[in-house]
Amino acid sequence: MKVQLRNPSRTLEVPGPVSIVALLQRLELHRETVLVIRGGTLVPGDAMLDDADEVEIRPVISGGAA
Repeated sequence: MKVQLRNPSRTLEVPGPVSIVALLQRLELHRETVLVIRGGTLVPGDAMLDDADEVEIRPVISGGAA
């Protein structure tokens, strides 16, 4: 599968099928710090990803008005 990462921006090829949890462990990312997006939709942590999937992993950014 094609995995697009942000900060720093890079693209990786990862063999599937793989769960979101296993993918993030492989990439040494914590589930609470990123959003996983497939086809413009957030993917739940228990989802499985296939070889044909393209996902984007974005860091969680929080903030608000002071």
